[in-house]
Amino acid sequence: MAAENSKQFWKRSAKLPGSIQPVYGAQHPPLDPRLTKNFIKERSKVNTVPLRNKKASSFHEFARNTSDAWDIGDDEEEDFSSPSFQTLNSKVALATAAQVLENHSKLRVKPERSQSTTSDLPANYKVIKSSSDAQLSRNSSDTCLRNPLHKQQSLPLRPIIPLVARISDQNASGAPPMTVREKTRLEKFRQLLSSHNTDLDELRKCSWPGVPREVRPVTWRLLSGYLPANTERRKLTLQRKREEYFGFIEQYYDSRNEEHHQDTYRQIHIDIPRTNPLIPLFQQPLVQEIFERILFIWAIRHPASGYVQGINDLVTPFFVVFLSEYVEEDVENFDVTNLSQDMLRSIEADSFWCMSKLLDGIQDNYTFAQPGIQKKVKALEELVSRIDEQVHNHFRRYEVEYLQFAFRWMNNLLMRELPLRCTIRLWDTYQSEPEGFSHFHLYVCAAFLIKWRKEILDEEDFQV
Repeated sequence: MAAENSKQFWKRSAKLPGSIQPVYGAQHPPLDPRLTKNFIKERSKVNTVPLRNKKASSFHEFARNTSDAWDIGDDEEEDFSSPSFQTLNSKVALATAAQVLENHSKLRVKPERSQSTTSDLPANYKVIKSSSDAQLSRNSSDTCLRNPLHKQQSLPLRPIIPLVARISDQNASGAPPMTVREKTRLEKFRQLLSSHNTDLDELRKCSWPGVPREVRPVTWRLLSGYLPANTERRKLTLQRKREEYFGFIEQYYDSRNEEHHQDTYRQIHIDIPRTNPLIPLFQQPLVQEIFERILFIWAIRHPASGYVQGINDLVTPFFVVFLSEYVEEDVENFDVTNLSQDMLRSIEADSFWCMSKLLDGIQDNYTFAQPGIQKKVKALEELVSRIDEQVHNHFRRYEVEYLQFAFRWMNNLLMRELPLRCTIRLWDTYQSEPEGFSHFHLYVCAAFLIKWRKEILDEEDFQV
């Protein structure tokens, strides 16, 4: 009968703060009714015996070892005025409730984040730096927390993804240590690049899934066709091409003030500050002067198209990649005045020639009426109609023309839609394709539509 009453006691007090309900699992064995029986026998001594006597301490240890004493049972109509409920001393109940609350608050503290939030914690909290430190800092009263703490310390810390993706994620120091696979790939690139005659087909194959940052500048020069595959000819080629570019500067740049070039230069001068306005690197006067020279020289050397808005964006990936060859710190905030004149001239000339190579394959995008873009948008429409008829019909139902949203995708090669670091990674693949910028780009645009098809189908308004 006593055992039956003790079971009723635990059941009837299941809804009160500090009460105990059996929790089954690896850390908590089934509830032992003998504990309750012994406690009820000692109830007459509770008022005279100190709170931390043997029976009371065993009760508190049991409470601390119960991971959650707040579960609500199914007995909605229990009578809490019954004699079995009154057997629990109010002081013991309050003390137990306080202990459970304290245990819950301790378990909610994440040890991994304690270092950065120490100033926000109460004075009685301790920073847990590692498992070994935790063992040294625990005292006997914290024994019940051993398993939960070890469990939390074993969890990996979730990385924080910045809202604004930075160039430095791809092009500066501070990156996480390379994996074995990354080291192997880097070594493969170095072997290819250092061979007497670089196998460009093999280099394209290796570059398709991405180029390691350390070898990206020379790889891009080779894949652009700016550098020869023969290593002995590269130094002389770079020297000759850089001198040739600055020869164009001396010969043509002063003509920017002449009447027949004023409109071109004025438009370039307006567009340059709009190029990546949120990145401090591109707001530096020296960088803007470099961009103005590159774009003006290209425009007067290609009179069939001249300068067209959008071409200014195509300089930025090359400039960042070639700048990273000389800078190991955060590129997007780097002050280019710290570089020598020779370094700046090399970055400027290489950016000009590689951008020129890119535009040679898509120049019809920028000639009168931009026929290249018209053809690519039409090809995108035909491709989507074949691979996802539902999305295609959704556009038609709401009278959304592909040219309305895809024109900028073709004109700027998705640079206005992607963070610059993502563009740089994408261009690794574009340059490894024989016609990456002119043909492969079309399939990337189609992949965008298919990737977000659900969101597209949920919308019925063109602006959204």
